[in-house]
Amino acid sequence: MMTPEQQARYNARMQRKKAVVDAKIAQATETRGVLILLRGNGKGKSSSALGTMARAVGHGKKAAVIQFIKGRMETGEYKFFKDHPQIDWHVMGHGFTWETQDYARDVAAAEAAWALAQQLLNDDRYDMLVFDEMAYPFKYQHLAVEPVVTALQQRPLQQTVFITGRVMPAALLDIADTITDMRDERHAFRLGVKAQAGIEF
Repeated sequence: MMTPEQQARYNARMQRKKAVVDAKIAQATETRGVLILLRGNGKGKSSSALGTMARAVGHGKKAAVIQFIKGRMETGEYKFFKDHPQIDWHVMGHGFTWETQDYARDVAAAEAAWALAQQLLNDDRYDMLVFDEMAYPFKYQHLAVEPVVTALQQRPLQQTVFITGRVMPAALLDIADTITDMRDERHAFRLGVKAQAGIEF
């Protein structure tokens, strides 16, 4: 239990903190969609994007997902969201590059996914778009980043876009509103734990 003096000091500290937070909230007056990049070697990039999408859908928003790499298996999130009336889900990849080992096929898949992404970026019916693992086509030169930057900058004002992937090109970092770097400190797989349904996919 706090003494009266400790309680008073605590209350004063929280009042100062509240004043700082309230001032920051008062300064944030702009209403628009944002570009959010989730990058890094740590686990949870796609999970974070899709979790936020679930939050948006809970508020009645319309969303779409394009998976640029995943495609060899039905993930748990795909099974859960695929029939939701407010979500359009597109699996466009054929698997990771070290599995496909077919550059021309990977380029074709990336270009097809980007063609669809361009349509969604021009459609103001969509409040949120998740371009899952889109960073990989840039890394492996399956897609040029410049047209993507232009399309992102010209999208509907209220549309929010998530892009996930380990390494982001500088051109995307330059225009992003929010960047989160997932750091890998430890992973069960390196300890010999097999990838599990519901955890990794």
